Amino acid sequence: MRRAAGARELLDGPVGPEDRAATLADVERLDAWFGGHAVSLACVSRAARGVPPDRPLVVVDVGGGAGGFARCVTRWARRRRRAVRVLVVDRDEATTALARRACAADHEIRVVRGDATALPLGVGSADIVHAALTLHHLEPEAAVAALAEMARVARGRVVVNDLARTPLALALVWLATRLLLLHPVSRHDGPLSVRRAYAPSELAELFRKAGLPGVSVRRYPALARVVAETA
Repeated sequence: MRRAAGARELLDGPVGPEDRAATLADVERLDAWFGGHAVSLACVSRAARGVPPDRPLVVVDVGGGAGGFARCVTRWARRRRRAVRVLVVDRDEATTALARRACAADHEIRVVRGDATALPLGVGSADIVHAALTLHHLEPEAAVAALAEMARVARGRVVVNDLARTPLALALVWLATRLLLLHPVSRHDGPLSVRRAYAPSELAELFRKAGLPGVSVRRYPALARVVAETA
């Protein structure tokens, strides 16, 4: 399946506040129900093993939307009595406002507005820099720039969790967005997100161009996901 290069998702453009909130809520529900959060959380758990327990685990979530995964991380940390700090970075002002409201009760979470290609963070300031359903929004040049920024900020792992670009993934996402009666923006953007996603070999090449050659790529066909992770 050829990548739908240059195609534009509705959520990447001007969307009314109610439509944006409803669509981001759809994304969070699908991630929670169908394993997207669980796959990313497994990566966080692996990264945590290499971090001394006497200091907080620092997680940066690039393109973190309304903060659903950030809250997932803080719940995981509380269950393990592990100190954690999570920074949600998103370029959209309305989205960051939604995230601040959603995460207001979680003192471990901070939300900032920033672009994936110019993260507002210092060198080596995070144990894990994570991006889920973010990279497919970027064309290759911008994707490489974003990965290079993630590598600059990470003193530990870089993790990209995104959709698989396969006929099976397209069918699963199309069915989910119809059968679950999701918002019209979600019904439009979901299948297009699959068609805009990078294949495993393409992901590995993007990582290599960003100066991250030692990447492992895992496929999760039943979840319609591909995860690329540095050691």
